[in-house]
Amino acid sequence: MTSVLVVGAAGQVGRALCALGGSRGIETVGRTRADLDITDLGQVREVLAAHPFAAVVNAAAYTAVDKAESDEAAAYAINRDGPHNLAIAAAEQDIPLLHISTDYVFDGARSGAYRETDPVRPTGVYGASKFAGEEAVRATHRHHIILRTSWVYGPSTGNFVATMLRLAADRPELRVVADQRGGPTTAAAIAQALLTMILQLDRGESWGTYHFSGAPATTWHGFAQEIIARAAPRLRQIPVVIPIGTADYPTPARRPANSELDCTKIERQFGIRQPDWRTTLDDIVETLQTNPQGSKI
Repeated sequence: MTSVLVVGAAGQVGRALCALGGSRGIETVGRTRADLDITDLGQVREVLAAHPFAAVVNAAAYTAVDKAESDEAAAYAINRDGPHNLAIAAAEQDIPLLHISTDYVFDGARSGAYRETDPVRPTGVYGASKFAGEEAVRATHRHHIILRTSWVYGPSTGNFVATMLRLAADRPELRVVADQRGGPTTAAAIAQALLTMILQLDRGESWGTYHFSGAPATTWHGFAQEIIARAAPRLRQIPVVIPIGTADYPTPARRPANSELDCTKIERQFGIRQPDWRTTLDDIVETLQTNPQGSKI
């Protein structure tokens, strides 16, 4: 069985990878931050040298977008230096590296969906640190895949769906930004895409950067409306979802107004199509309402 190292196994995508790998014939070996400090090159080298991994997936990241503005050193340590260390050690062992990145590398000013070749212009520390990680991987290890995604959520805590359900439990109205647009993407869909890519790494020159996100594109307000509609049968009261502008909800970090990603390249190379996020939303909402602590994926 193909064995893959999953770094960041405690995060949403990392947990989904570890839960779903076996169904694809892939043994996943998960490492959390407590198990492996990717900012320590010595530790990374030791882990990669101890087992004949077929691939390494880096699902670890500093994702506190607003906190990153005042905690720049930590953001760059995890989002740039960590991927660089993984790329160094993976290159030394000739192990392919799959690295997860973000829509925040773009400024959001484009009117249409972003392609992989579009200019990168991050507007905050989080996006800049993630792009620095991309560049470190590209410069260090030829056999790499960078997968940019957006608006990640799933049946676990710490994401937009869970937040909306928590707030809906005791608020008569929810004020949600309606002028930021993107593609909600489940952690399970990202995991399945990565597993599919891993199984096809030996088919030609598949290395490089790819985009992957859910469809159709929507706004945070539109997404919230869908969440509340699915949750309504189990809510004591149904809150009104009120659209607001970004200016009405100031944050330390600037969010991209447009996070829509063009996903034609990944479909052309790997046969991976954009998933419709609406088809699994009922199950995820029900899981979070039944178990507010979330599931393992």
